[in-house]
Amino acid sequence: MILDVINAGRMDYLKALTLQEKLLAMRQQGEICDTLILVEHPPVITVGINGNESNIIAGRDILERQGVKIYNVNRGGDVTYHGPGQIVGYPVIDLKHIGKGVKDFIYALEEVFIRLLENEFDIKAEREEGRYTGVWVKGNKITAIGVAVKRWVTMHGFAFNVNTDLEDFKWITPCGITDKGVTSLEKLTGEKQDFSRLCTLTEKYFCKVFDFEVKNGTKKT
Repeated sequence: MILDVINAGRMDYLKALTLQEKLLAMRQQGEICDTLILVEHPPVITVGINGNESNIIAGRDILERQGVKIYNVNRGGDVTYHGPGQIVGYPVIDLKHIGKGVKDFIYALEEVFIRLLENEFDIKAEREEGRYTGVWVKGNKITAIGVAVKRWVTMHGFAFNVNTDLEDFKWITPCGITDKGVTSLEKLTGEKQDFSRLCTLTEKYFCKVFDFEVKNGTKKT
């Protein structure tokens, strides 16, 4: 199976959402192949369809002064933070084409980071099956997952904390979960990571888990 990978670099959240929606419509019509967008966002908070805005702890005035915008979006899940040093991935995938249901798709997304962390960094990551989605290391979330599926095509996706400033998560109760924390690869390894290399590794393990081959190499926007 062929995957088109778009490395969008640093991109405003709304611009990336518009790109997703455009590609979603094209994939539904069979005009493009399955696609993965990799992007890094300026600080932003998003609220999913099951979200509770009371999980945004910081006052709106504080967030405004920090330049942090809040968007209500149509993905699953609650409140999530995106910011610099975090790899955000938006798979626009036809589930019928890859032969997976929604639960299997989310399970596979988790598997991408479980394998990446173990094979490349000797870090044991795991699921919180039956409780929460995402990927966890010693009870702290390193990858958040929230997707939407429209006519069997996915959008939204994952957020992998690489060099993310974890202090920014104090603005929210991540995913509405009060008994868990968050972590990053930088914190776990004790050193800042090569962000570009981690984007390449994310692409590599995504293709391994989903059995994709990249179409003509990663594109830049």
